[in-house]
Amino acid sequence: MPITLPENLPAFDVLSREGVMVMGESQAAKQDIRPLRLGLLNLMPKKIQTETQFARLIGATPLQIDLTLIRMSEHQSRNTAPEHMEAFYQSFQDIKDQYFDGLIITGAPIEHLPFSEVSYWEELCEVMDWTQSHVHSTFGVCWGGMAMINHFHGVQKHSLKAKAFGCFKHRNLAPTSPYLRGFSDEFVIPVSRWTEMRQAEIDAVPGLTTLLGSTEVGACLVEDHAHRALYIFNHFEYDSGTLKEEYDRDIASNTPINVPANYYPDDNPSLPPLNQWRSHAHLLYGNWINQIYQTTPFDLTELGQTSAPR
Repeated sequence: MPITLPENLPAFDVLSREGVMVMGESQAAKQDIRPLRLGLLNLMPKKIQTETQFARLIGATPLQIDLTLIRMSEHQSRNTAPEHMEAFYQSFQDIKDQYFDGLIITGAPIEHLPFSEVSYWEELCEVMDWTQSHVHSTFGVCWGGMAMINHFHGVQKHSLKAKAFGCFKHRNLAPTSPYLRGFSDEFVIPVSRWTEMRQAEIDAVPGLTTLLGSTEVGACLVEDHAHRALYIFNHFEYDSGTLKEEYDRDIASNTPINVPANYYPDDNPSLPPLNQWRSHAHLLYGNWINQIYQTTPFDLTELGQTSAPR
């Protein structure tokens, strides 16, 4: 089954050319099934790139997905055309009376700021509290995951001496978790951040379970069963060239940056990077959606009365 997207959304053509099953809204309305309702709260500056990355992953499952693009109500994007935002996005205040099977909260390039100094922090806290009554399962990604684990549990983010940047080997720490079905014991994940969540502080919180981790860059994927949430601090959703774009941007602006580790063949930036994480990215998001499908109530107004996905 396909993911439902507006036919004039840029991701529609990109994913169609890649062979991802996508369906226009008019065709989807003729389907006599209830699609899973997923929201994408997109906090990244490059909205179109991020939409496409996540739509690619959630559109690869055999289930029909109805994707809603969400923005912060008062925050204005400076990197995406107002026409695009007006055409495809709804503000949180506009959708907060709706119910969703799943919600993804993306990262944001604001790691240097304390959470309380983020301009939309108060509304984001409202979003995170809202998920407990209106969303069956929430997936916080990178800064979005850090924000959620801080909001619900007080776990702090810590600045790194140097940017964690590249493709780092990770371990499968919970092979029996339904979220890790099909995962290898070891694999690589793209990492791009100036902060970390420390494993000892996560371990000190009852009810949090670390599913993926790295000896080099620390905790990666954490399950919060009580809040029906997953927190991932790295970037399975990245395209093959995303780290290259970040590296080239920093080189062009004379920003000190190391060559992303284990990314280019022989660590040579003149060579095309190889994608080493695509299969595990599809596994993780496919497993998450499958868990939602298996456990979500048919009537979404019953959210909070059913058990969390596990």
